[in-house]
Amino acid sequence: MNEEALQQALADTQNLGEMPDADAVGTVGSPDCGDMVRMWIKYRDKDGRKVIDKASFQSFGCQTAIAVASIATELIRGKTKEEALAMQADDLSRPLGALPPMKIHCGQMVEGALKAALEAESMEQGAKSLEAPSQAGTLADALSAAGKTAGKVKIIMQPPTTAN
Repeated sequence: MNEEALQQALADTQNLGEMPDADAVGTVGSPDCGDMVRMWIKYRDKDGRKVIDKASFQSFGCQTAIAVASIATELIRGKTKEEALAMQADDLSRPLGALPPMKIHCGQMVEGALKAALEAESMEQGAKSLEAPSQAGTLADALSAAGKTAGKVKIIMQPPTTAN
């Protein structure tokens, strides 16, 4: 893995946060282990084709998952649903270089959240009713709905590191 690329992705994280007007939402992970990624997708029409206009994410997990999700939200912009569905974890994490074996699951979680959002959009026809606890709200809401008590998950915002 390219540590410089990882640090750059973390220092300049893109598209972090929920998207209230999203057309689709997908979540992957487990509140039991604390690794979760939620991705929101918004479409637009471009030359008669429906393409991804923007995407955002939230993540409970390691820095690698955050970096991959940030990069993925940029990589899928302008792609059709079919093009985005064809992308795999290694495509989404490629700008970071080859992930070490213990971090491969980070790319897989991001891929899973992306595919869950794209598939949810198909099932919901625009995701008009995302009221299920597993799909609505923030990741913190999902953890609360799963019966997790305060103190089990700690979110620490780290200031970006500066390169010398």
